[in-house]
Amino acid sequence: MVKGKKKSNEPSGRKITLKMAKNALKVTVDGKRRLDLSNMAIATFPKCILKLCNVEELDLSRNLLKKIPDTIDKFVNLRSLDLHSNHLEQVPAAIGRLHNLYSLNLCNNHLTTSGLPHELGLLRNLRVLNLGMNRIETLPPPVAALKELQELGLFNNLLTHLPKCVQNLPKLQRLNVKANPIPPDESPEVDRIQRVECLYLVREDCLCTDCLKRCKEEREKLDSRMSAASTLKKSIFAGLITPNSVAQDNQAIWR
Repeated sequence: MVKGKKKSNEPSGRKITLKMAKNALKVTVDGKRRLDLSNMAIATFPKCILKLCNVEELDLSRNLLKKIPDTIDKFVNLRSLDLHSNHLEQVPAAIGRLHNLYSLNLCNNHLTTSGLPHELGLLRNLRVLNLGMNRIETLPPPVAALKELQELGLFNNLLTHLPKCVQNLPKLQRLNVKANPIPPDESPEVDRIQRVECLYLVREDCLCTDCLKRCKEEREKLDSRMSAASTLKKSIFAGLITPNSVAQDNQAIWR
């Protein structure tokens, strides 16, 4: 009687060879070396790409990855790491050793709060962090150490309140917490006046028609809030507007 072959526990997926990886190398318009292995049905992190660890951008998005190995820390020059739309349940602590990382996209995975390592707080040069479309209930406190972070995506998660550590991010400019079960009486917005580095005041005749219309609408909303909360007289700057605030409010949902 012929015994059947044992089923492998290894996830099925496309095997990537070193030759294929080399063919996927590109140079961006600003001269960065980029390894683009997105949307290739990869189920296991290709060990062969460790021979290309001098790249500055690595895109493994839209694959079938369930795990990222600790050897990810070999990519010491990495500035951008895109892992969105995989099956990741955990981020390795070794990611905290990518000290040059500027952008990290973990959107649309299976991450929970326990799957986020405290070592994320070691990414001191991180500017963009996208954790949207996961199963995250809160953020680990060390995220507050990301003092250079400017954009944070937390949309479509399980947040019931705005994580306290978000309040301690001095350079945060864009925060997306849409589609979370946050009670309506808790405002999810970061105080923009405290978060922007510069506030530009311009006269109305310096703006185009569309921008002027949006600014006036925002000004009316602001005046309405102020009049409801206080009986103070209108500011002497009533003839001035803040277009940079409006620009932030009109940003599309980003990934």
